[in-house]
Amino acid sequence: MTHALVIGAGPAGLMAAEELAAAGVRVTVCEAKPSVGRKFLMAGKSGLNLAKDEPLQEMLPRYVEAAEPLRPMLEAFDAQAVQDWARGLGQEVFTGSTGRVFPKAMKASPLLRAWLGRLDAAGVRLRTNMRWQGWQDGHAVFDGPQGAEVIAADVTVLALGGASWARLGADGLWASSLQADGIALSHFAPANVGLKIGWSSHMRKHTGVALKGVRFTAGPLSSRGEAVVSRTGLEGGGVYEVSRAVRLGQTLLVDLLPDLDMAEVEQRLGRAPAKASLSNRLRKALRLDPVKIALAQECARPLPQAPDDLARVLKGLEIRHDGLCPMDQAISVAGGVRFDALTEDLMLKARPGVFCAGEMIDWEAPTGGYLITACIATGRWAGRGAAAYLLEAA
Repeated sequence: MTHALVIGAGPAGLMAAEELAAAGVRVTVCEAKPSVGRKFLMAGKSGLNLAKDEPLQEMLPRYVEAAEPLRPMLEAFDAQAVQDWARGLGQEVFTGSTGRVFPKAMKASPLLRAWLGRLDAAGVRLRTNMRWQGWQDGHAVFDGPQGAEVIAADVTVLALGGASWARLGADGLWASSLQADGIALSHFAPANVGLKIGWSSHMRKHTGVALKGVRFTAGPLSSRGEAVVSRTGLEGGGVYEVSRAVRLGQTLLVDLLPDLDMAEVEQRLGRAPAKASLSNRLRKALRLDPVKIALAQECARPLPQAPDDLARVLKGLEIRHDGLCPMDQAISVAGGVRFDALTEDLMLKARPGVFCAGEMIDWEAPTGGYLITACIATGRWAGRGAAAYLLEAA
C-alpha cells in the first residue's frame, strides 16, 4: 500500500485522513500535542456550532476574498453535508432559531470519539507528541517522544492550523519552514477577536455584564450579536463578527436601540419630563438598562441634552478603543498559505505531493459554523486531491 502522512489532527487533518483511508491508502496522522482536536474540543465547550444552515449563495460571502477559491470545496461539502456527516457518526443535530447547527449533545467530545473510532477501524494510525520540524531530503522531520524522527511518505497533507490559541496547538510556527521553500504566505492577523479598551472606574463596575439587544456596525459589516464587558474591553460574537472591518481601520459604532428608528427615539426623549435627570430619561423613556447607559456615558460624556442630538448619539455610539486583542486571544486568524501558492486540488505548487488544508490556508470567516465547515470541507478536498495524486503517480 502507498503511504500518506497527515500532519495535524484537527478537523481538517482528520477529514483528510478519512478520505485517504477510504481510497485504500495507508495513513499516519502526526499531532504535535499529547491529544487530538484540542481546539475543536475547546470550541465545543459552549456548544459545538458545526454549521450555519443556509444556502451556499448566502454562505459564500462570509468568506470574503476567499469565497471563490473555496466555492468548489463548499459546493462539494456544504452545511447540509456537514449535518449528514455528523449523523453518520451517530450524532444527531438540531438547528437553532438563528440557523446555527449544533449536535444534540452540545459538546464536541462524543462526535470526536466516534470519529476517532471510525478512523481506527479504517486503519488510520495516530501518533501524538510529534512536532513537525520541516523537511530533510524531501521527507518530513519530527521532534518526537524519542527525539528526531524522519517519516517517508508518498503524499503529505499539512493541516497545521492557524496562529491563535497556541496552547491548543495552533501557534503558526510552521510558517518559517514553508517560507524557506519560497511558498507565498499572507501575514497572520487576528480574526473573531475582542477589543482592547481602557475602561474608566465608572465602566469597570459592569465587568462581566452582557450588552444585549444592540447592533454593532463597522464599515460594511453589521451584527445583532451580544458582547460582554470584560476587564480589558469587549468580547463576544457581536464584536467578533465585525472585527475584520475594525482590523482594517473602520470605526466601530453601536446602535443601543436597533428596534427603534431615529424619529421614535427622539419623540420618546421629547416626551420625558423636563425635570427628569438624564439617567432617568434614558431609563424610563427608552428603557435602557444600566450597562447601556454606562456605555453611552463612557463613550460620549457629556451626553447632549437635546432629544435630536441625544438620539443620534444613542443610535450611532462610537466606541473608542486601543485596537484588537492579541492574536493568541483570537478565535481564528486571517493569513496563511495563499491560494495562488496552491493548485486547485490544494497542492503546494513548490512541493508536488504536499497538500494544505484548514486554517493554515489564507481565508477567514466569522464564527457561527463557518469556520468548522470550511475546515472540514478543505480537509476533505485536500484528502481527495492527495488520493488522486497517488492514483496518477501509480
